[in-house]
Amino acid sequence: MSYLETTHNVYKEAALTPDVGLCCTTNPIWELPGLKIPKIMQEMNYGCGSTVHARDLTNNPKILYVGVGGGMELLQFAYFSRQKDGVIGIDVVDEMLEASRKNFIEAEAQNDWFKSDFVALKKGDAMHLPVDDNSIDVAAQNCLFNIFKADDLKQAIAEMYRVLKPHGKLVMSDPTCEQPMNETLRNDERLRALCLSGSLPIAEYVKALTDAGFGTIEIRARKPYRILDPKNYPTDELIYIESIEVAAIKDPMPADGPCIFTGKAAIYYGDQDYFDDKLGHVLLKNQPLAICDKTAGALAALNRNDIFISESTYHYDGGGCC
Repeated sequence: MSYLETTHNVYKEAALTPDVGLCCTTNPIWELPGLKIPKIMQEMNYGCGSTVHARDLTNNPKILYVGVGGGMELLQFAYFSRQKDGVIGIDVVDEMLEASRKNFIEAEAQNDWFKSDFVALKKGDAMHLPVDDNSIDVAAQNCLFNIFKADDLKQAIAEMYRVLKPHGKLVMSDPTCEQPMNETLRNDERLRALCLSGSLPIAEYVKALTDAGFGTIEIRARKPYRILDPKNYPTDELIYIESIEVAAIKDPMPADGPCIFTGKAAIYYGDQDYFDDKLGHVLLKNQPLAICDKTAGALAALNRNDIFISESTYHYDGGGCC
């Protein structure tokens, strides 16, 4: 049995018998005016963060969500795209698609604004999306890409890039891990399916996105997630896993490489009202400016004694140097 078959079976079971906290526990329940999320959707909430951000969802965007997980994030996306087939939900597990259809009936009963046909559910897998090229404004996945091994991850990211419109966004939440994992953990198919042993270091995760052509990467949040301890897992050391929320934007790749935002800021505190590096970055005196890592390196290379550059906070709210 391949690891993808194991994953299929895990989520088939989770669709037939909802398993609270099966793999993930930190996906927020949005509190928005008029939005009520059925309890069954919360019980089938198999995500490790959120991919729903209001700033990404203006002007009735066309949205793609891969790995439907009971429909909660699909419902949240539909809140911002109230049109027939405004949201496309794709899953390879028939039972999960059927569970979502049933859950949408309950969502209709609790939300006057919602109609099930706002969401088009389709069977398909992340490596072969049944979606046209350049047709999606916002694509999303939550706690899915970390399951894939290298070649499958490369293909899944390429598929998301293909279907996005120019300047479209791929919004993701996945576990990451900076510590090395032994081969026993890496090759444990069930632990991989449970979003644990496939976790990559952030740098590798980001490189997979930029290798696919995404010109801008935003790391929006980084937070504690899980522990793999020697008493319960095949490891000699305690392994700390985090989850991150990331947006990859289908911008043209800059000639000098991608713009990667990891939550750094620059503050100018010199004698003038502002500092202009003549490369498009103007720092107003005593006003922090969010900067990408590339700009942080260029400013640091100036060796000025009147510009402070923060460490990465791994929290980014938009705006800034690019």
